[in-house]
Amino acid sequence: MRTLLDTPRLVALALALCAASCASYASRTEEALASFRAGDFPSAAAEYGDEDVTRSEFLSGAEAGTALFTAGDWLAARTAFERAERASAEIEERALVSASDLGEGLSSWVLNDSAQAYMGEGFERVYLHVYLGLTYLAEGQLEDVLVEVRRANRLLEVEEELYDREYAAGGLGHLLSALTYELMGRPDDAFIDYMRMAEKGVGLEIAGPALVRLAKRTGRDDFLPDLVARYGDVQPPPADAASIVVLAGVGLGPTKEEHGITVPTTGGVLQVAVPHFLRRGQPVGNLRLAVFDGGAESGAVRTATVEEVHDVAKENLDDRILKIAAKSVARTVAKRELTQQLGEDHGVAGWLAGDLFNILTERADLRFWQTLPDSWQAARLFVAPGQHTLQLEAGPAGTASLGSFRLQPGETMFVLARTIDQRLFVHTLGGDPVPAATPSVQP
Repeated sequence: MRTLLDTPRLVALALALCAASCASYASRTEEALASFRAGDFPSAAAEYGDEDVTRSEFLSGAEAGTALFTAGDWLAARTAFERAERASAEIEERALVSASDLGEGLSSWVLNDSAQAYMGEGFERVYLHVYLGLTYLAEGQLEDVLVEVRRANRLLEVEEELYDREYAAGGLGHLLSALTYELMGRPDDAFIDYMRMAEKGVGLEIAGPALVRLAKRTGRDDFLPDLVARYGDVQPPPADAASIVVLAGVGLGPTKEEHGITVPTTGGVLQVAVPHFLRRGQPVGNLRLAVFDGGAESGAVRTATVEEVHDVAKENLDDRILKIAAKSVARTVAKRELTQQLGEDHGVAGWLAGDLFNILTERADLRFWQTLPDSWQAARLFVAPGQHTLQLEAGPAGTASLGSFRLQPGETMFVLARTIDQRLFVHTLGGDPVPAATPSVQP
């Protein structure tokens, strides 16, 4: 009796799979990540955008979009993020219809997890829509910002429903929504988003003072005593005050590695492989925005963490790990039965071919959105309207002199920042830049 795959064909298939699987996502994108870390964002975007490199439309769009966003090319970044969105559209729609349907879709049985199309993990699809919202914010399209953050928040709720847990996530999405509502003159809606941050325990250093400030502004006397007890008696800024908001992605997100266990048995080799996230060391803790008037520092604020990307990624993976391991065991058992059959048909050569096939094909899926930051941080500083000189300090990543800006009464200016290793990249939105004085030339 001969199996469908005889020994030479099985060995050839195993070796071919090894050639593909041994080139992990991290190794295939090594040059792209190096370009990103060096601040060469056009090269990083081009390299990540090549689907022959990522082998995933979702990751090509998400990674290239991050590089382009960090470079300040908002339109190109949104185009790339929309490419990732198209790749994950099917699973997103299934998630928004029913969390149980999403769970069934994640249970597909394949040769190994890397063999199926990568449509982003749940937390990655949430961040995708937050990034889309940020591109719309950069272009002043406030209604579109709200559309994206609502979808992000709904997708997060689906993940929480699916795994019956509340993640320490959603801080950036709710903050972005709250700030947008404030820009639109809708403080009551902004209050609700800040309250959701407080209920989740994320970004309290930002949300707490905002809740006190808005409770006083909107006459929420029933909430005020409890809010003051929790966050202090924050004095509202003058009615004509302007503000500067820092939104920063700090550091580089985690790496994804394989944990594998090889168990020799009388029936063949059992190979179980699962992924896990490993946090990188981060040289930058937080950022400091300093404001100067007349050459002297007149105010400063440090960013606070609103969301820990590593923690969210790890929690989300932990919730999926039993399902991932169960699928790995089921596949391994099936492959062991194949090994037994090959042994009976071809003797020692059959046993060796089956074991080789099992070891080489049972690999953890190590694909992930590697250009995400380690954490999202934010800060807000209220200032008097008029001209101010701004400086953003990032410790080992250096200091960026942003220049001087004239702010109108009630105006909100944004500083979008990203630190990568010991590099700082900054873009400003709003404010009227004041040209630097041209030095006079003495005769």
